[in-house]
This record gives sequence, C-alpha cells and structure tokens, in this order.
Amino acid sequence: MMQQPVPTGTWGKMKGDDAIDLTIDGVSVTVPEGTTIWDAAKQVGIDIPALCHDPRLEPVGVCRVCVVDIGGRTLAAACVRPCAQGMEVDTKSEKVERHRAMLTELMMSDQPGEAPLDARPDEAVKSNDLFALAQRYGVEQPRLPRQNSRPHDHSSKVITVDHQACILCDRCIRACDEVQNNEVIGRSGKGYRTTIAFDLDQPMGASTCVSCGECMAVCPTDALVDKPVVRLPLAPDRPVLEAVESVCPYCGVGCSLRYHVNRDDNRIVYAEGRESPVNHGRLCVKGRYGFDYAHHEQRLQKPLIRRDAFYPKKPLSPEVAGETGPGKKRRRGSKIVRNEDVLPAFREATWDEALDLVASRLKAIRDEHGGDTLAGFGSAKCSNEEAYVFQKLIRAVFRTNNVDHCTRLCHASSVAALLETIGSGAVTNTFAGIAESDVALFTGTNTTHNHPVAATFFKEASKRGAKLIVVDPRRPDIADHAWRYARIKPGSDVAFYNAVMHVIFRDDLVDHDYVRDHTRDVDALKAHVQAYDPVRASALCGVEPTLIEEIAHAYGKAKAAMTFWGMGISQHVHGTDNARCLISLCLLTGNVGRPGTGLHPLRGQNNVQGASDAGLIPMVYPDYQSVAAPEVKAKFEAAWDVALSPTPGLTVTEITAGALAGDIRGLYCMGENPFLSDPNANKVRKALSALDFLVVQDIFLTETAEFADVILPASSFFEKTGTYTNTDRRVQIGRPVLELPGQARHDWKITCEIGKRMGAPGFEFASVEDVFAEFTGLTRNYAGLTYEHLGLEGKLWPCPDPVGTDGTVVLFGESFP
Repeated sequence: MMQQPVPTGTWGKMKGDDAIDLTIDGVSVTVPEGTTIWDAAKQVGIDIPALCHDPRLEPVGVCRVCVVDIGGRTLAAACVRPCAQGMEVDTKSEKVERHRAMLTELMMSDQPGEAPLDARPDEAVKSNDLFALAQRYGVEQPRLPRQNSRPHDHSSKVITVDHQACILCDRCIRACDEVQNNEVIGRSGKGYRTTIAFDLDQPMGASTCVSCGECMAVCPTDALVDKPVVRLPLAPDRPVLEAVESVCPYCGVGCSLRYHVNRDDNRIVYAEGRESPVNHGRLCVKGRYGFDYAHHEQRLQKPLIRRDAFYPKKPLSPEVAGETGPGKKRRRGSKIVRNEDVLPAFREATWDEALDLVASRLKAIRDEHGGDTLAGFGSAKCSNEEAYVFQKLIRAVFRTNNVDHCTRLCHASSVAALLETIGSGAVTNTFAGIAESDVALFTGTNTTHNHPVAATFFKEASKRGAKLIVVDPRRPDIADHAWRYARIKPGSDVAFYNAVMHVIFRDDLVDHDYVRDHTRDVDALKAHVQAYDPVRASALCGVEPTLIEEIAHAYGKAKAAMTFWGMGISQHVHGTDNARCLISLCLLTGNVGRPGTGLHPLRGQNNVQGASDAGLIPMVYPDYQSVAAPEVKAKFEAAWDVALSPTPGLTVTEITAGALAGDIRGLYCMGENPFLSDPNANKVRKALSALDFLVVQDIFLTETAEFADVILPASSFFEKTGTYTNTDRRVQIGRPVLELPGQARHDWKITCEIGKRMGAPGFEFASVEDVFAEFTGLTRNYAGLTYEHLGLEGKLWPCPDPVGTDGTVVLFGESFP
C-alpha cells in the first residue's frame, strides 16, 4: 500500500519529534526528525524548483529537478531526502544550477514545437512549470535533436491529452491514486514510447475516468489541459481572466472553488478547487466543468404572463408534448421543455405589470378565501437568505404555514427520526471525521456518484485500514472499497438492522456506560429485537447469518464508528423507521459525540441543510422552532410585527392533494419543479391545472412553468451573493461570478418586492447581508455569524466563538437537545 501524502511541513511529525539542526543556503533551520530538505527549505522561504513534486502527493523524486548539494558524491533529491543533524545544504550552487539547466534542456527538446499553451505574461491559467524553468535557464531553442511522434488524445469531453508534452513525472498518476482514489491512470509502453495510460491503454474518454480533472490540475506541463482553456486565443489577444472565490452549486458537499471569468464576454472559462476544510482543493466533474448552464439559450430573461386565449389551461398531454418534425411526436420527459411548444401561451411583460398581477391575485385569494388556501414551494438550490425571505413571505404575508421544499421528498424522514430521537435534525460530525474512524457504515447511498468528493475521503479511510461496511440492495461503487458488503432484499432494512442489534445485545457488545448516561428505553429495544435472531432475519433480508454477525461484531467492537446514509434509507415507505434503526444502533454502541463517531445523512442538493435551517418546513420556523409553540410564535410575531398562524402547514404532497381538492387555490414556486420531482406526475398535472393562480420563479421554462399564470426570470447560482450550508453544517458564501442575463432579477429581491406590493412591512432589506443578519438574529445555531466571520472558508454551526474558532465539529458530546 502506498504511503498517503503528507502536507507540507508536517513530514517530521509523522516520523518522530527529535529536532534536527541544519543550514540551507547559510540559513539555520530547526525541523522535526524526518522532515525532507524540500519541506525544510519551504518553511524558511527558500524555493527549490520541482516538477514531479506536489505537497499533496507522496514524494517520489523522479524528475531530479529539485536536487541540492549536500556535500556528497552525487546531488540529492530534496523532495525525498530527509534532513540530517548538521547537514549543510546548497540549493543553488553552480553544480546544482548546471544540472537543472541540462535537465530542463533535455525535457524541452521533446516538447511540442509550438510555445506552451500556458506560457503567458498574465496568470490567467495555471502555469506551465517546465516552461517557467526554461525561461529561468534561458532555454529557448534546445540544441538537442527533437522528436515529436507521441499522439494527442481528444476523446475526453473536458480534457485534452498531449502525450508529447508529458515528461512522465507521474503527478497525474499519483493524484488519481492518492487524492481522488480512482486509480485509472498508469504507464504504458517502453523506452521513448512510454506514455501515461488510462486503464488498459484506452483513450481517456473511453476509460473509467470520471473527469474529475485532478490529473489536469497537478500536471506541470501542457500534457493535460482543460478544453475551454485550449480554445482561448494566444497572446496578445488572450483575455485577462478575473478570479472569484466561491463554492460549488451542486451537491451537499459544498466544495470551495475558484472561478476564472472572462469579463469581456461574461463567461466562466474554467474552475479550480481551492484549499478549504471541506474539499482540500478536490473537485468532481460537475464542480470543475458544470458551469455552462447559466449561458443556456433557454434562460428566462423577461417576465411572462399567460395570454387570455390560453384559459382554461390546457397543458400538453402526458403522452404527447409537441412535434419534433413531420409525423414525429415527442414524449414528455424525453427532452427538455421546448420553448417553441410553450411560449405561444405567454406574452412578455414589464416587471411592474408582472409583480402587480402576482401581488393582486395572491392578495385577493387570501382576503376572500383565507391564508390557508395559499402555499409556497421553496428550493434547496437557493441560498439561506432566499429561503428565509420566502418562508417569511408565506407566513407573514400569506398568513399560513403552507411552505415546504424538496427535502420532503428526500431526507424529511431522516430529519423526523433525528428530531424525535436526539432532538436535532443535523449531522453530528463532518464527513471528513471518518479519518478518525476504524469502522464506517454506508447504507442506501451511492456516494461515489452523488457525493464524489466526500467519497474520496471514504476511500482514503479504506486504504488506511478502516473497515467500511456497505449495505444496499444495489451494489454501489463504494462497495469496491468495503470490508464487507451486504446485499439486502429491497425493503428489508429494518429487519437487517434489528438483527444486527440483536447480536449486539446477545454478545454483550453494548456500551453500557453510554446507554445508562445518555439514553432511555433500552430494555424496550432489547425486547423488540429479540425476535430478530440472525437465522430468522436472514430469511427476511437475504443476508447470511454469519455476515450479519460479522457486521454486528465489527460495529459493536469499534473504537469509533460513523454511519452514513442516503436516499435509499429515507425515500422509502418506512424511511423514518429505517433512520430510527440507524440512530438506535449508533446510540446502543456509544458512537455519538466523539471524534470518528456520529450520524451523517448525506444531503443531496447544495443547500438542503440550509433551506431546512432557514424555515422551509411547514411545522417549524427557522432553526426548527415549532410553529405550534406559543412562546416561539410570539417571538416571530414580535420580530415581524404581524399575527402568525399557530397551525402547522401542509407538506409538499399535502399541498398537491389540497390543490386537487380545491382547498389550495394559489401557489408560489421559487426554484422548485414539482411536476418533475413528485413521484405522481399525472396527479401533479391535474393539481396544477386546478389552481386559481400559479406563479413560477425560475431560470428556465420548467415543466411546472407550463401551468403558470406568471413566470418570473430569476438568478442562477453564479449571478448572486448568498450563504449555503453544506452537509457538514458549514455555512459558506457563494459570490457572484456572472452578470444577470437580460431582465432577470435576484430571487430574494423578487420575493421582497411581492411582499411589499401585498402591503406588508419588513421587506425593505438594503442588502443580502441584512437578510442574513435578521435570519441569524432569530436563531440559536446561526447566532453571531456574519459575512465577515464566514470569510472564504465559512464556519460550522453552532459557532459560539465566530472570531476564534471554526465552529463545532462534533455535536452532543455531553448531552442531546
């Protein structure tokens, strides 16, 4: 097994604590035993050039550019040679410089004939390290014979491979193996024909490469380059790119990244990961390359109002939705919504006309039929601030608690079980906490596909020796890294975990001290699982009794075990029961409240956690404060200066049923597409058609928008400022990268404008930071956080000391809420 990469400056701490004294270029240095010369030099600001070395990767010393003179017979590679007591190091003697110049000329002699792509006076894209060395040593036209016979590979959709530019430093191989843990890249061929190879020497696009771009990010030459960068013009016509620090808009991992933008045409050229506690510079294919949707030709850019001639609404049938040519019919779901099919039913309008119509129609429904005949669907793709003002509008202006979002269809069952059992719906530890686990359970999650960057940490843990237990009816890719994989029958989760707890009770693997001090009703649980002995449970769940016992013993004997689960647990008719089992298993073995332990339902979209925190749930205000609690209701009435409803609202599915029954007459959808997300499309079609009034606020003409009376063009993630809370509870700032297209507006401003036009106070926010301040002031977990505190890396909530700490990593060490 390869040694895992060690961050710069910490090598010696891994080897021993004895201090080593040496001099580097006449500078006295003291470092821990085992520190390499390269690391020691870096600590005192001395730069030693290297082509094969990267601080995140295991040093291998293959390029020999980092050699230094330590008085020996040969020069020593600084990246792998440990410091010795009394060592005198010369990093730039005449002998060393002559060696580096010759190596550079040798490598440049085989570079492609044209100037390196990244050799530009500006720093718009990552540097070509080899070309920088050539400039340093004056290597312009190598004297050595040039060969140029190794091929290009354009098969990948996102990366161009130029084997001729490759210097076989193996950085890409090590990045794939050690950082992303995908193990796709190796070497092929012999002698001069040796090249990097994908799988068994397949084209990159035909291999098992997942296009995460990590190989490209560490490549020191132009052997691996982003295709968008390849298309940039050469100097002097090349645009200067602006760098914007932000976060990823896709999954709940919430990776930190940096977008490089061409302001001349308002386009993102490329993205790169940046160092943060979340992803440590890693990205997946979506984060690195999935930014072009903001420029799609079907972006909504003007408000739209349904034409009178298209009432009553007659949406396209489920079987046929438009023509794709003479005699050719298109089925719903086979393609994106075609504007030419739907737009004839709408006309363009001014913002004043559209907003006045929305406010007047919603107000009329409220005044005539009552607030509970209105409802709102928020979005887990929108920011915390947008979620907060949206639920405030529904509650304070519509006068109802009928507000929900897509969490109802993903992790609501998990949150319900967590709130019921431990008093909090949040994860109790970060996903990176697996670094301190010796056992980790993954169930109902295809994490390598849904949370690729988090999965790199899980695969690292497996390489380190942690026992990964994977339980799933369908074998996910993470099972390739598992110690044990249990293929249960679909729907048998409860039987399986009851059997695991049966064995834990039977073989006395219970953490009795923890159970005594932190739980109750353990005897009732023990009596309940008595019926689930491994033999009987095996017939129910399809897992061999011996495997059930092995898993129970591994989990029960673990010093620290974490439990991760996804939609396979929660999107289930018994989703809450499934989550209850996992929570009980965790509590029974004392695996909560310590490093390396915890419960972690992996969140799906980028702000599922934050949208729930901000109050897009019908039975709770922001921060999970019950709408039925008189003291909580009074608190928000005082803050918003309005009387509020004490009745918990309807959920997503109940709102749909209410529309069908005529109880819900008006609906406001912000960034939500229930036609697509609800499991019963025919039911949603009838429900949307039955509404008196529907307003849809989105960036595209969605299936739901086909039923709208008014469509409002909103902002994409890349066009606005806002905070997002990832699956770890880390609150981070997303910053604007692009200008808004056409007449599109920011979501929070649209929502506030509707509130004002309906005659409500409390929507006069000067900035998005003011919205955040009001939100945090009404919560306990977000209390004290400001944009200034969040900075570039964000903070974990709760954060009692936003100035001095990163927030609370492990929850419930002492007690539960």
